[in-house]
Amino acid sequence: MKNKVALVAGASGVVGRGLVEHLTSLEEWDTIGLARRLQEAGRTQFLPVDLLDPDDCRDKLADLDRITHLFYAAYQERPTESEQVEVNGMMLRNLVTAVETAAHRLEHVCLVEGVKAYGCQFGPYKTPSKETDPRHMPPNFYYDQEDFLRDRQRGKAWSWSVLRPSLVCGPGVGHPMNVAMSIAVYASISKELGLPLWFPGTRGAYTSLFEATDAVHLARAAVWAATEPGCANQVFNITNGDYFRWEHLWPRIAGFFGMAAAPPMPIRLTEMMADKGPLWDHMVRKYQLQPHRFEQIASWLFTEFVFRIEYDVISDTTKARKYGFHEVVETEAMFERLIADLRDRRYIP
Repeated sequence: MKNKVALVAGASGVVGRGLVEHLTSLEEWDTIGLARRLQEAGRTQFLPVDLLDPDDCRDKLADLDRITHLFYAAYQERPTESEQVEVNGMMLRNLVTAVETAAHRLEHVCLVEGVKAYGCQFGPYKTPSKETDPRHMPPNFYYDQEDFLRDRQRGKAWSWSVLRPSLVCGPGVGHPMNVAMSIAVYASISKELGLPLWFPGTRGAYTSLFEATDAVHLARAAVWAATEPGCANQVFNITNGDYFRWEHLWPRIAGFFGMAAAPPMPIRLTEMMADKGPLWDHMVRKYQLQPHRFEQIASWLFTEFVFRIEYDVISDTTKARKYGFHEVVETEAMFERLIADLRDRRYIP
């Protein structure tokens, strides 16, 4: 019997899409996705909601009294940290306020953050990072969102959880932090041009230890944290559970495309890919790919950032295991599976 109703904010993003696809596969859940643009429906009801507009949130959610769980994965990029605090904090506040008003059966709010909570965006930071590590100097919109949830929940029947994944990878386009998609498009263009698969980053990034989180793996963890009573009001690092170096993964990715792997060549992807739109349009026609515009298909700015991280990115996931989440994913196999999925969906040749 279906007795749980999930509301997924940011349903069109890489994290939100993973949540929607996983929840849809579970018989005991009904799923409602929030996105600024209408999505394919299937078993999921989608609502276009402007989270920056409190009136729109209230009006669109007024009749959704059956919601039991809110999974929050919405995000808007802004030029400065302080601007990110303002806009992302406002979106969460507007939504939680509207959901609380409409959904009297609300049991749990799950907030998805990331390792930027530990300051990885600034340079080398303490690793392995633990949930108990002190905060860095603000601003950081994760801190404001988390503090809002803690304060809002006091004395309420619902609980919260915070998940901190690292380098979330999943299917789909138009997601600014989906490195798997960017790698697949970069490799496809390189192959079309008859090039080897140069690693478009620094040698330091090539050899540093890194970690990732499969979007489906993250979705399973989110459902676990949202439904396990012992996880109430807790923060968890969630990663695949292993580590990798690009120097070992890169030849495997090249092999998937039938290409020769090449060593680091630290190009600026934002500059080098800026003129590739006409080539991509030609490839869309030639290989009968999904008709997405080149500027929608990948995010070169974020991928360039990742390929220039010259220090270890490692999260301690001991706490999640102690609380009962024991699933793991082999990261190298994950990349192959995701690239194969992108090919099957006709996003790449």
